[in-house]
Amino acid sequence: VQLQASGGGLVQVGGSLRLSCAASRRPGGRFVMGWFRQAPGKEREFVAAFRWDGGISYYADSVKGRFTISKDNAQTTVYLQMNSLRPEDTAVYYCAADPFWSHIMRADYWGQGTLVTVSS
Repeated sequence: VQLQASGGGLVQVGGSLRLSCAASRRPGGRFVMGWFRQAPGKEREFVAAFRWDGGISYYADSVKGRFTISKDNAQTTVYLQMNSLRPEDTAVYYCAADPFWSHIMRADYWGQGTLVTVSS
């Protein structure tokens, strides 16, 4: 499956952005979709993931309560709604997909990154 991320940009502290990840085909029921990010000079880190059938979802502690991962079944698109943005959220965000929940951290499929910059 091919993934294409979009929606990044420049936003002020406390603002919101919604990232989109379009998949080339509709994921199967247990397919896992996730978002990761990489800040300058830092390693890539997990942000959020969920199983397409809605059975499991998980968020990094740093974004819990502020970010929401969701999907649009009709358009095979996954979203990351980001609210109450902080400067430390500045990073390149990547979407990822894998057939197995246990493998999402080393997902088989990755989209290109989209840059999110939070200014203070």
